[in-house]
Amino acid sequence: METPKQRPRILIVDESRLVRTQFIQLIRDHYDFREEVDGEGGWQALVIDPSIQLVISALSMSMPVLDGDGLLARLRSSRLARLRQIPVLMIAGDDEAANARARALGASDFIVGSIGASELLARIDSVLRLAQAQNELRENPERDAQHPDTGLPTRQRVEVQAAQAMSYALRHESPVSILIMGFDRFDALRNEHGEDLVKELHKRFASMLATKVRKEDSLGHYSGSDLAVVSPGTPYPACEAFANRLREAFAVANIAVHGKRLNLSVSVGVANTPVDRLNSASSLLTLAAQRLKTAQEAGGNRVVACSDRSSSRQPAPRLGHAIDLIKAGHESAVIPHLLQLGNEVLPFLELLERELKLGLPLAELRKRTRDREH
Repeated sequence: METPKQRPRILIVDESRLVRTQFIQLIRDHYDFREEVDGEGGWQALVIDPSIQLVISALSMSMPVLDGDGLLARLRSSRLARLRQIPVLMIAGDDEAANARARALGASDFIVGSIGASELLARIDSVLRLAQAQNELRENPERDAQHPDTGLPTRQRVEVQAAQAMSYALRHESPVSILIMGFDRFDALRNEHGEDLVKELHKRFASMLATKVRKEDSLGHYSGSDLAVVSPGTPYPACEAFANRLREAFAVANIAVHGKRLNLSVSVGVANTPVDRLNSASSLLTLAAQRLKTAQEAGGNRVVACSDRSSSRQPAPRLGHAIDLIKAGHESAVIPHLLQLGNEVLPFLELLERELKLGLPLAELRKRTRDREH
């Protein structure tokens, strides 16, 4: 008789019984759990219970023993690799300094106390997948490094590359953008033309992308036919402009089968830090994937990006973004961004161009500004 597979166990550390009960209710149908009231109890549980695969901990606790920061610091400095590498989700508070301290100590991701079940389960799944990928690559760095159809890195590699880019970005306060893109109406395409043709289209799609990403970008598989680009140092307007160029390039590509041109399109989901205020690679990848799904459900052949959000957290346009775009080699994205700044900034831009020779397309900017005013 086959032994049932043991579910992953999650340790919940919080001095509030109400908070612990709340999280237990959200995860109990999917994960085993253990609860502790303070960091010291959490540490002892982790030492003696190797079945624990993830920790959910309060950011700071008023207990006179070990608080959340102390538990995180002790884990990350442990001599046991199992404890040093265990993913930790911190329950974020309103104290930004405390959040930054936990991030520097090595928190895997942050969640809010009012998080819903679906989002929490998605965060846990992403963090556990990333931890598994990192462990497998540490044990066997050459295994499953490339996808057999395209030769691109597998999802495991992409997740690790995204984590490395995010770690660097948090240390140096630089942006990271992630694009996840895929064919629209993929199932219908496969049903109509067959698996072999779809694989060939996938290879062409991957080849086209490989010629367009920068050397410092990472291109690989995400899920099914969806591909991901991890783009360190790219501000959100540049990444959105790049996504639209990829979408447009594929839309006009002349791909034919038996002499008949296929009506193909792709959609792209874009996520960016710091715009999306996420602190982990797994949450950034998940958000980009959700935006891809939103784009496809809205009819496809579109990009859903950070700037599509109506949230009050969306940053106001500023000249720094325009300069970032130029430095990143995305001059074509400068005009729509600068247009948001209004006509009053034109004299300053003209002075900036005379002094620094940035290559700002001032003539076209003046024309578009006039068109908007009329």
